[in-house]
Amino acid sequence: MYIYKRRVKFYETDGMQVVHHANYLRYFEEARVEYLREGDVDLTELMEKGIVFPIVEVNVKYHQSAHYDEVLLIKTYLRRVDRARMDFDYEVVSEKTGALLTTGHTVNTYTDMKTGRIVRLPKEKLTKLIDISKGDRA
Repeated sequence: MYIYKRRVKFYETDGMQVVHHANYLRYFEEARVEYLREGDVDLTELMEKGIVFPIVEVNVKYHQSAHYDEVLLIKTYLRRVDRARMDFDYEVVSEKTGALLTTGHTVNTYTDMKTGRIVRLPKEKLTKLIDISKGDRA
């Protein structure tokens, strides 16, 4: 599991200072990118090689609202990783109260930037992701 910490910005909220629902997808992305970075998977490096990670599925469940200036912990779990796809689960938690605010799930594939066809993740990158995510699949 990787924990990504961030504070809710004013522009991410509506007139009642509640986080707009679409922003949780951004939080998931930020956390996912940092998780990959921890696993020594640099997205810029892979994009230079023509590999991108499009999301092919996303699910979100809203339990409670997050608000302006609240500090959020986005717990990120790499539940499945192989040479063709990655499945992540997310829990957005209030740092102050510990309340579970939102849960989510995304499925990513690895594709060729030019053709859009599925490609295989280089073995050395896959090995690193498998190693850092062992506890996520327990």
